[in-house]
Amino acid sequence: MTDFSIIIPCYNAALTLQATLNSIQAQTCSDWEVICVDDGSTDATLDMLHAASAQDPRIRVHRNTGKGPSSARDCGALLFSNSEIIAFCDADDIWGPEKLSELATCFADPKIDAAYGKIAFFQDDPALATTFSSVPPAPLSIPMLLGENPVCTMSNIAVRRTAYIRTGGFDETMVHNEDLEWLIRLVGTGSHVVAIDKCQTWYRTSHFGLSADLRAMQKGRACAIRTAAKYGHAPSNHSDAIFLRYLSRRALRLGQGRALPLTFALQGFLRSPSGFFNAPRRGLATLAGALLAPVLPARLSQHLFSR
Repeated sequence: MTDFSIIIPCYNAALTLQATLNSIQAQTCSDWEVICVDDGSTDATLDMLHAASAQDPRIRVHRNTGKGPSSARDCGALLFSNSEIIAFCDADDIWGPEKLSELATCFADPKIDAAYGKIAFFQDDPALATTFSSVPPAPLSIPMLLGENPVCTMSNIAVRRTAYIRTGGFDETMVHNEDLEWLIRLVGTGSHVVAIDKCQTWYRTSHFGLSADLRAMQKGRACAIRTAAKYGHAPSNHSDAIFLRYLSRRALRLGQGRALPLTFALQGFLRSPSGFFNAPRRGLATLAGALLAPVLPARLSQHLFSR
């Protein structure tokens, strides 16, 4: 049995997939399998996958056409994986070379059910990343997730198979914030999820991905909130303000008009000033950026608000 099963949902990822696979093949821990689940790509993705599999038998290819990323993750994890630890990676993200080794050290503690690390945010060249996430010192909790989710992306989480099965897998009807809803169930079903205080994942920001649809992200969070309620948690005004600040920053970075960043920022500030300014520099920069959006150069917005 290999140490790690890495699940990569793929759809028309030919432009970024090779860099993702290269970063996994460069891991200092070599005891892994990659399970690529193609969702019906119409570009060169499938040809690239078969070529990679022919060169490296640790890379396996399956098809799950037209069912979406949540179904692809469930399919790969539940039907085809052979390891105790399941890690996820999207087909446009990149891992640092020590990631699996650091995870192996973390999972040596049998009390740990899942783990995640810090993230670097980049657009074209991961070496040019200048913005990095932070991680909390305490185990992941539902109140944390209802604010600014520190895991951020499925490329940044690894979980024991037993804990994954306990969640029942992803809600395959969701295409926005499905990761948040699943993480709430992961914590809600009793999993002990810890942060590793090292940068492990390079997240490729996109103007066109699912996470760029901010209104849909809001609707997806509403579904996640309903799940949180089943475990006795409701978002506070404080956590709502943090989430709205996050949406405002994304709107600024993505250049999504002039009104949308200010709308999110003002909603967050009015919901809870203390929540909006819980990170004072981030709150001030976001509010100032939203107010200055009509005259702020687009590239400056991308640099200042990339997280």
